[in-house]
Amino acid sequence: MIRLSTLLSRTAAAILLGSMLVLAGCHRGDTKGEAIKTEQMQGKFDATVQAYKSGQFVVDGAVLSALDTGSHFAYLKDQGKLPKTVLLMRSDESKIRKQHLEFMARMQLDYGFVVYYDDGGTLKKINAIETKARDLEDYHAPVKMNDEMKGKSASDSGYDPSRR
Repeated sequence: MIRLSTLLSRTAAAILLGSMLVLAGCHRGDTKGEAIKTEQMQGKFDATVQAYKSGQFVVDGAVLSALDTGSHFAYLKDQGKLPKTVLLMRSDESKIRKQHLEFMARMQLDYGFVVYYDDGGTLKKINAIETKARDLEDYHAPVKMNDEMKGKSASDSGYDPSRR
């Protein structure tokens, strides 16, 4: 068996330690899941959808319910123009809410595209498994009451048995 001299083994250990320090210095704390800025990537998506009030979306300038947005993507699929990546952004009227993420998770499962959303200037991918995919629903505006009906409850029938 060949024996290395003490000086040679110490030199090899110093070179190994030095190379490890150089490689550790190259790391700088970066990770694979580094946040990407939205401004840099905005033009790289096939489609952009904005979140709107009450779970609605703005698609190509039109305000659509979640059901209508799903129908829009179904139409694009029939035409062979279904996007591969969709960016969900906040609109001037509303921020991105949990309801928007759940609807987009459902569309992601149904149509097979990947949805990213703007979370405070950074892009995040919607994980359809972790995000509870919500059934698409149509938008129903709140019912307006007449002025004469305000203040009355459903239990107040107006029938008084003592007036007979």
